[in-house]
Amino acid sequence: LDDAHIGIFTELGILYTKHEPVKVMDHCKVFFSKLNVSKVVRACERARLFPPAVYLYMHDKQYDNAVKVMMERATSFENDLFLDSIVKVRNAEIMYKAIHFYFTVHPTIFNRLMEVVVEHVDHSRVVNQLRKAGDWVLQLAQPYLKDVQKANLTAVNEALNELYIDDEDYISLRKSIDNFNNFNMIALAQNLSSHELLEFRRISAYVYRCNKKWNQSIELSKGDRMWKDCIDTANESADPTIIEKLLRFFCETSEKECFCAALYTCYAHVSPDLVLELGWVNGYHNFIMPFFIQTFKHTHLRLQALEETTAPKKDAETVQEGIASTYGNLGGFNNGPLMLENGGPNMMPPQNMMPPQMGQGGGIDMSGFSAPSQAQMGMVPNGMPQQQMGMPQQQMGMQQPQMGMPQIGM
Repeated sequence: LDDAHIGIFTELGILYTKHEPVKVMDHCKVFFSKLNVSKVVRACERARLFPPAVYLYMHDKQYDNAVKVMMERATSFENDLFLDSIVKVRNAEIMYKAIHFYFTVHPTIFNRLMEVVVEHVDHSRVVNQLRKAGDWVLQLAQPYLKDVQKANLTAVNEALNELYIDDEDYISLRKSIDNFNNFNMIALAQNLSSHELLEFRRISAYVYRCNKKWNQSIELSKGDRMWKDCIDTANESADPTIIEKLLRFFCETSEKECFCAALYTCYAHVSPDLVLELGWVNGYHNFIMPFFIQTFKHTHLRLQALEETTAPKKDAETVQEGIASTYGNLGGFNNGPLMLENGGPNMMPPQNMMPPQMGQGGGIDMSGFSAPSQAQMGMVPNGMPQQQMGMPQQQMGMQQPQMGMPQIGM
C-alpha cells in the first residue's frame, strides 16, 4: 500500500460513497494524504455525505468551504469544528453570515460564537445587523455587548442603553452613562424626560447637567420636586443668576429648609446682599443666620491672614538690632564711635614722614618719586627682600599714641 498509486485510494473512496457510505469517514481519516481531495469531496457531496466533506475541507485548509457546508447542511454541523474553522476563514463576510446563522438556527450558543469572533469583527456592523433582526436579538446578544462596551463605541453604547431602559434597570443605565459617554446624550435625555418612572426622569436631569444644560435640568427636577438635585445642579453651574433664580423660587414656594440648604451648598457663589434682602423681605432671619455666621468667620480669617502677610518680620528686626549693637561695641570700645580716620587729633604724624616739598612753580616736587635702585630698596637682584627690609617702629620714629590705643604694626 505504501507504493500504491494515489488514484487507487481516490477511486476506492468514490466507490465507498456509492456503495459503503459508512466506511467513507474512516477511509478519509486513514488515507487522507493519498487522496485526491477535490474528487472525493465532489463524490461525497453527490452522495450527500457532508460530514466527510467537511473533514476533507478542514484538513485541506479550505476553511471557507468547510464553514459554508456546515451552514448550508444541518447534518454536517458540529459546533466545535465550526468555531475552530470560523476564525481561520479568509473571507471576512463569512463571519457575518455565521452570526446570522447562529442567532437564527442556534440562538442558545450564539454568545459562544461571539466570544470566538470578538477580535475579528466590526462591532458597529454587528450591532446594526442585530437591530435589523429584531429587538429580541439585541436582548440575546446583551452579554456580547457588555463585553465589547469597553471600546466605547456609539452603536454599542446606544444599544445597551436601550436594553437597560426596556428592562427598567436604572442602576445599570446610570453606570453606563458615567463610564461610557460616547453616544447622543441629548437624545437620551429627551427620551427619558417623559418616562413613567421617577428614577429615569432623574437620569434625564442628570444627563442634562452633564451637558451643562442647567436650566433644563433644574426645571425637570422642579417638576419632580427633587430639591436636592436642583441645588446640586445650581451649585455645579457656579452661575450667580441661576442660583438667585432658584433661591427666589424657594422663597415663592415657602420652602424655607430648601432655601437654607441652598445657601449652605452654594455659599461660594451667593452674594451676601442678596441673602440679606431675601431674608428681610420674607422674614427668614433664622434661616439666613448660618450663612452670615459663616460669612463673618470667612472674612475674619481672610483679614487675619492678610495682616500676617503684610506685618514686618520680627526676626529681621532682631538681626538688624544685633548687628548695630555689635558695631557700636567695637567702634568706641564700649564708650564711643568707631574711628575710621588715619589717626585721631592726638596722634601726630611720624617725624620722618614730612609733607611733600613744593617745587619752583608752586607745584609738588615729584623728584623724589623716581624709580629707586635695587640697592636703595634693599632688594636683591632676584626681587627678594633682604633681612634689613623690616623697620622697627623705633627707627621710623613713630610716637606712641596718647589715647592708649594698641600698637599698630607698620
